[in-house]
Amino acid sequence: MPEDVSPSETPPTDAGDVELAIVTMVFDASDADGLAAVLSKYVVMSRGHDGCRNIDLCASVTTPGRFVVLEKWESIDAQRAHFDSAEMVGMAESCTGLLSRAPQIDLLEGVSAHDLV
Repeated sequence: MPEDVSPSETPPTDAGDVELAIVTMVFDASDADGLAAVLSKYVVMSRGHDGCRNIDLCASVTTPGRFVVLEKWESIDAQRAHFDSAEMVGMAESCTGLLSRAPQIDLLEGVSAHDLV
């Protein structure tokens, strides 16, 4: 180990114990301003949920009115619990009339993606 790095700053070498659930949600807006407001609120309110590693809201630069929510959860169980939460249900209800089509939601397994603490 280099002399200028303390053991507490060394990243874990065994990623086998990291269970990570990644969710992507792609939304195409019929009302971009309205949808951005709904999704922004959802992201901020959901970041504090148990098991949440991070949630980001992104806007496509190639497809106007497309928003992508990227979520990282400590486990599948934490992600599932969140999908039943008041924030998730409220966001889904608030999207009524703001979308040009149904959102695309995908659950991904983190093959090499994990956060270093």
